[in-house]
Amino acid sequence: MDMLVTLGRTLGFSLAAGVNLYATVALVGLAARFGWVSLPEQFQVFNNPWIIGVAGVLYVVEFFADKIPWVDTLWDAVHTFVRPVGGALIAVASLGEASPGMEGMVALLGGAVAAGSHATKAGTRVAANASPEPFSNWGLSLLEDVLVVGLGFVTLKFPLLALGVSLAILLAMILAARWIWRSLRRASEPRPA
Repeated sequence: MDMLVTLGRTLGFSLAAGVNLYATVALVGLAARFGWVSLPEQFQVFNNPWIIGVAGVLYVVEFFADKIPWVDTLWDAVHTFVRPVGGALIAVASLGEASPGMEGMVALLGGAVAAGSHATKAGTRVAANASPEPFSNWGLSLLEDVLVVGLGFVTLKFPLLALGVSLAILLAMILAARWIWRSLRRASEPRPA
């Protein structure tokens, strides 16, 4: 059972970190700081007031940057390298004491999940930016904020539920990517004359 709880926390936090790393880190830090939930000892690294403060300030910057078309795409491009690393670090922190081999596997899993959710977010934003109106961009950004905070709270309080939700989201991302890939292949095939 402990393994499933750890996997739920790993996937939930890594998935959220790929969408918004700073909100995820701030949420985990605040939960540890104020005792909202009883967190495992390994999450106490997020209890540092500097980490919480920097994550909070960067979240505010991202909150506004995410609402401006094309600025959000530039922000996502920069974070292509930041979010997967953050997801890997959060995943390792959720593991606690483990062998170096296990830490490496969990870091790869967390980084891959964060990279996948980041790529999905960034790709969706590029498509939304092609729209001439800004409202779809604002709506997507607010939906992402709700997703990250909601998934973060579920992961903190109900890690087994977070495991199921995260697996469902990952499956949806894989199916969407497969559909997009097939659509692009069909569109690029030569048409018979």
